[in-house]
Amino acid sequence: MEILLSLILIVLSSFIIWRSTDGFELASDFLGRRLTKGIKGATINAVASSMPEFLSTIFFLFYLKDANGFSGGIGITGGSAVFNILVIPISIYFVLFFTKGIKKIPVARKTFLRDGVILFFMTGFVAWVVNSEILQWWHGALLTAPYLVYLIYLFATHKKIVGKGDHFTYAAKNKKMGLVDFLMIDLEKMVLRGKTIRSTNAWWLLMASILVMVAGTWMLVYATDRLGEELGIPILFVSVILAAAASSIPDTMISIRDAKKGNYEDAFANALGSNIFDISFALGFPLLLYTLINKPIKMEESITRASVGLWFALLVITGLTVVVFSLGKHYSLSKASFLVFLYFGFILFVAIEILNYSFF
Repeated sequence: MEILLSLILIVLSSFIIWRSTDGFELASDFLGRRLTKGIKGATINAVASSMPEFLSTIFFLFYLKDANGFSGGIGITGGSAVFNILVIPISIYFVLFFTKGIKKIPVARKTFLRDGVILFFMTGFVAWVVNSEILQWWHGALLTAPYLVYLIYLFATHKKIVGKGDHFTYAAKNKKMGLVDFLMIDLEKMVLRGKTIRSTNAWWLLMASILVMVAGTWMLVYATDRLGEELGIPILFVSVILAAAASSIPDTMISIRDAKKGNYEDAFANALGSNIFDISFALGFPLLLYTLINKPIKMEESITRASVGLWFALLVITGLTVVVFSLGKHYSLSKASFLVFLYFGFILFVAIEILNYSFF
């Protein structure tokens, strides 16, 4: 019964997080309307859609208050990174294929190589940092720094950051609220109330979305912890698959919607930018904050070994994905199928790791 209840809570938290993405997407589209393509996807969209991973890591750390809590953060950020770099491109391809009949999607190789190479080196860097017996504040600072450097590099090297943008247009919804709107958590209706979107109410919409997401991620962390206890499986392994998939819904929805609008560069940049944010800031800043407020975290040898294995698996997946998207100018069925193969391979890897952990 407890296992079923935990699974129901995970599904419910996934729904809440998913519904908060509409507000995020609208607010980020408006606030980032003057940013050029690629920049918006890798910054505003990536940060907004990666809030569940950031909040989940904070909740894991301050709720469990030990190495087990940080392992939950490692699992959800690492698992989300795998989900983003594999499942999001897979979803983009098949959604466009079945809804619009598109068989080949143009890929901006320069943008993908830029973000992919940075992500590859940052993943290896994270694998090196987490391979420590005791995690201290400067470990968190080391993890946070690359994302800040990435932002500086992104804005310094891009020729035209601010311009006419994507010609943002908005059709206001009917301000009348119904029961279905409340049940579906229609934040756009609740906050904008039928008015046109402006800077002020866009920020209010963003804040409302964050509050809803806080509720969803807290429920997700609580349910993940309970499920791990009931199954006798370390929270690292529960979070790397279930919690990671639930928290990655905003990234998936935003990327799919960008792709359906024809903004392919932003769609893929969001997935990669989200990963850079996830494994750097979303993991590093909560660690920095926790160790400054409380004390260093003493890691268990088994958790450290499993964490390093997870990050090296992500490193291999990242490298292969960058190579796949660097070959040719289009994203095709054969490439999408290869990504499906990689994702099932990753799930098999996690299953083997669980068995090894259980026996040894």
